[in-house]
Amino acid sequence: MIAYSCGRVKKIVARYPGSTELLVQTPTGTQRALNYHLFTGPVQPGDQVLLNTTAVELGLGSGGYHFVVAVGDYLHPHPQPSEPAGHIMKLRYTPLQFSVLSVEEENSPHHELFHQFETLAGLPVIIGELHSMLLPAVFNIHRQNPQLKIAYIMTDGGALPAAFSHNLAYLKKQRLIAGVITYGQAFGGDLEAVNIYTALIAAKEVLNAHLAVVTMGPGITGTGTKYGWSGLEQGPIIDAVNTLGGRPLFIPRISFADQRPRHRGLSHHSITVLSEIAQTPAQLILPKLPGEKYSHLRAQLQEHSLDKKHRLITVTQREEVLDNIRHFGLRLTSMGRTLDQTPCFFLAAGSAGYYGAQLASTK
Repeated sequence: MIAYSCGRVKKIVARYPGSTELLVQTPTGTQRALNYHLFTGPVQPGDQVLLNTTAVELGLGSGGYHFVVAVGDYLHPHPQPSEPAGHIMKLRYTPLQFSVLSVEEENSPHHELFHQFETLAGLPVIIGELHSMLLPAVFNIHRQNPQLKIAYIMTDGGALPAAFSHNLAYLKKQRLIAGVITYGQAFGGDLEAVNIYTALIAAKEVLNAHLAVVTMGPGITGTGTKYGWSGLEQGPIIDAVNTLGGRPLFIPRISFADQRPRHRGLSHHSITVLSEIAQTPAQLILPKLPGEKYSHLRAQLQEHSLDKKHRLITVTQREEVLDNIRHFGLRLTSMGRTLDQTPCFFLAAGSAGYYGAQLASTK
C-alpha cells in the first residue's frame, strides 16, 4: 500500500541539479520532502503538494524524506515533447513510467559504437557495495592523478534517482567525475543504459574514461538473510567486467566499529559475493591495517579461500590514503558512522581508488 498526504510548501531548503529539498506543512506537522523536477517540475513556497509518505511512516531509511507526487493542480498535464527523446522506459508499468534515450538504442548518436566495440582493454573498474564508498575512492583517484577521467556507474540496487545523491551533486560541481551513467531502473545520469554491460562500454567509448567506479545509489535493501540483499549485484558486475576485458577492483566492506558479528572485519556480504556469487576473479584491494586487525582480515580470507580465488592487493600507504580523503573537507558517513569512527571502512574504499589510479593511463 502507498500512504499519501497533502501539504503546503513552507520553505525551500536547498536546490540541487534535478531536485529540490523542501519543508512542507502537513496535518502531522512540518515535514522534510524531496521534489524531483523530472516528475513534477519546479516548486515554490505556498504550492500545494501531494506527498508519498510511505517510507517515513514505516520508519525506513529513505533519508527521512516524504516525496512529492504532484504539485498544485494535480490534473494539469505536463506539456509533451514534440518528439520522444527515446524509447526505453524507466519505472515501467507503474504510474510514473517515463521514457529516456538510452545511450545504446537506435536513435542514440552513440548507437554504432556498441556494434564496433571489442574490449575494455584492461579498463580498471572499481566495484563497491555502498554509495558511501564512492567519495573516498574518487578523492584518492583525483589526488593521485587529477588528469584521469572518472566515470561513475550507478546501479539500481539502492536509490533509483541519481538526483537523490548529494555526493554526486558535489562531485559534478567540483568536476571530479567525467559523467554519471545510470542503468537498469536507476535514472537521471548524464547517460542512461539498459544494463551493466552497455554502461561499462559507454564509460569507455562515450565518456572516454580512464577508469570507472560502480556502486548502487544511496541506501541498500537487506533482509538479514544470506542472499536477500541488493549488494549481491557485485558478483555479476565482477563477471561483466571480466567478460568485456576490463579489470575488476573490488572494495571489501570492512569495519571494526560495527557491533554485529557478521559485519566484523570483512563483512559476510563481501565474503558471500567473493566466495559464491562471483564466478570469475577480481583484484581484492586490502588496506594495510595495524596489528591484529590485519591479521583478522587475513584469517577470514584464508578461511574462505578468497586468497586462492582472487588476487590480493595490499595498499600500505594508510596515512596518504586518509589524507587524500580529508583533503576535501567533507564530513563522510556510512551507516551513521564518520571517518573517525570507522576509518577502516573508508580506508578500504580509498585504497581501491589509490591503487586504481596507479593502473589507469591517460594515454
